Amino acid sequence: MNLYRYLLRFRHGCEEDPIVRFANGAYDDHSFPKGSADYEELSGYLEVHGDYLESMVLFDELWEQFLHEA
Repeated sequence: MNLYRYLLRFRHGCEEDPIVRFANGAYDDHSFPKGSADYEELSGYLEVHGDYLESMVLFDELWEQFLHEA
């Protein structure tokens, strides 16, 4: 499993939830590295292109959750 596929499970939740907004933003971002499961690649991409991500702290927390559940 990769992070993108993991994120898809959050897409249709409450828009007030920052994880839902991140998931929807990644889905709409056609350049998002959808096949990646590499932390460095994803975090580097989001630092430059992830204007839909409220903070990198959210990414780090979600990454840890992803690692525990994947």
